[in-house]
Amino acid sequence: MTKKKAAGMALLVVVLSSYYLYRNVSISWNEVQDASSGTTALPNTPSLALANISKPEQREIFVCPMHPEIMQDHPGTCPICGMGLVKSGDHIGHDHGIQVDAASIQKLGVRLASVKESIISQEVHAYGNVTVDGDTLYNIHSKFDGWIKKLHIHSTGQKIKQGQVIYEIYSPELLMQQKEYLRFVERRKQILQTIGDVRFQENEYVMDLLQELSRERAKFLYADIGIETVQQMDDSRRPVDVVKILAAKSGVVTQINAREGSYATPSTTLFTLADVSTVWINVALYPDQVEQVQVGDEATITGAGGQKIKARLNFLNPVAENNKVSARVEIDNRKLQLRPGSFVDVTIHTHPHKALTIPRSAVMRSGRGNFVMLYRGEGRFLPTKVETGAENGELVEISDGLQEGVQVAVNGQFLLDAAASLNDAMQRMQQPAPAAKTDMGKRP
Repeated sequence: MTKKKAAGMALLVVVLSSYYLYRNVSISWNEVQDASSGTTALPNTPSLALANISKPEQREIFVCPMHPEIMQDHPGTCPICGMGLVKSGDHIGHDHGIQVDAASIQKLGVRLASVKESIISQEVHAYGNVTVDGDTLYNIHSKFDGWIKKLHIHSTGQKIKQGQVIYEIYSPELLMQQKEYLRFVERRKQILQTIGDVRFQENEYVMDLLQELSRERAKFLYADIGIETVQQMDDSRRPVDVVKILAAKSGVVTQINAREGSYATPSTTLFTLADVSTVWINVALYPDQVEQVQVGDEATITGAGGQKIKARLNFLNPVAENNKVSARVEIDNRKLQLRPGSFVDVTIHTHPHKALTIPRSAVMRSGRGNFVMLYRGEGRFLPTKVETGAENGELVEISDGLQEGVQVAVNGQFLLDAAASLNDAMQRMQQPAPAAKTDMGKRP
């Protein structure tokens, strides 16, 4: 036997062995969990034999090259794109299908879902930084020049109530105002002793004096000195050297710029308070996310403890910083669920719209694009490329590739796709190889 004949016999043995293995190999299949509602369910089984998978029966079917779900038994045009229908065997995209008998489908537990129109919104996931509400910030200034003798605010985060003493100050300017006020008090006393109770007098001079005294008293109240210090001056008839300054508003200390012994002027910001009953969440968005987001979109805020808060975007910054654009959400924080300075997860639900949708589990994602296993009836499945759009936790939008009402596999599609690929490869192996070209210009 020549070497060429021996090589030919060896090749024949390899081909026959491969075919034998192909006919007897089986693919294991793990039990699949229940899919989402709206699917057609069949019992599960642990395995599927490739021997039960075959090429669709040979009959003349006309399909659309762009929309393979469009099929009929006579020529025509596609109702979606208007393209002429072609024979199934003439379109390379339809050679990759498989046919599985009903028993194997029952054993696989393959579930089918229909393509249907639903309201869907794209979910944009980002992180947010909790900050104080900028509209509630309150700066505390001294109303006159002086030296701070004692501070009652010791750290940021300290809660301050309205009317609470926040610092004590010695001010020569304030001493002069106190002495002026005491002069009016003394004149009032002298007049009372001279003409009696002024409430029953209609003396113009006395009325002017009382109004001036009232204005001087109001100056002290405006300077956040408080009525107790004014009453102390009235009783003692002496100025107070070190005056206690009260908080005009309640809040949480966010900034301290003063120290004991420092010199204060009206232009100096001593402290900054903020009301944390409302907070802002600044959301960092990338350029591709900004195009999907608009003011008014609903957002779900997830804190560190897992609590979820619903809100809406009320601001979108038109200026980018470090290739990011900030959006803002305002939260009612009277229960103090969120602390300024902490980070939270933010899910923005972009404007909802109607679209054709299928369960997310039905989509097979690969480097060649997104595919689904289209059910064509009588146990036939066809891998079909689709274009996807918005996605949420359960559904995905189909912008191209499917029409409403057709069914796709929502589980087991990877097994079906693998079987279809193997089936297509074996069919190519069985085709006769093209004749080898020989160079007639050279000797063997």
